[in-house]
Amino acid sequence: MGGLKGGSKGASRRRAQGESQADGRVERGARTRRRIVDALLALVRQGALLPTAEEVAARAGVGTRTVFRHFDDMEALYLELTARIEREVAPLLEAPLPEGSPVERARALVARRVELFERIAPFKRSGDLVRWRSRVIEADHRRMVEVLRAELAAVLAPEIAPEAGGGFDAIELLTSFDAWDRLRRDGCQSGERTRAILEAAVVALVEAG
Repeated sequence: MGGLKGGSKGASRRRAQGESQADGRVERGARTRRRIVDALLALVRQGALLPTAEEVAARAGVGTRTVFRHFDDMEALYLELTARIEREVAPLLEAPLPEGSPVERARALVARRVELFERIAPFKRSGDLVRWRSRVIEADHRRMVEVLRAELAAVLAPEIAPEAGGGFDAIELLTSFDAWDRLRRDGCQSGERTRAILEAAVVALVEAG
């Protein structure tokens, strides 16, 4: 009996050691995966709009094969990237809608959009370059358009509704990333000047009804 008991204890220790080693491998794998995503985020933030797998690997301090051992392809890496960005900006998108008069709500919405666009700008610009060949990025773009349109409709209701046509559509255009980016990049406007230009245009449309 004593021999059996000792054998049982030995088997239990081996199982515990095996489980501990497996847990360690899982944790190391998770750390490497995070490091790869962190590398892609950092490269895009620093202006590398189309980083390659080799550049991501070098920044993460791993081999290219390691990148594709953790991510089947660049689409899988893009999926992780978009999920990370969505978590980062969730507080902005989930904040209570602005209140007050239509003009006050419009001004608050513009400020909210400008803050969002300033934060996602490098990733949106990067994504726009690969949308044509990336289902993940295209789906993320469509989702953002729908979320922002729904938010706009909620903020402008009931004074200006989507079915009203021109007014709503014009405000949607003015509060889009494209309008903001046109002023910030091509127009070389500062963040504050861009906000003021968009706010003035949006308020004029709201006041016109």
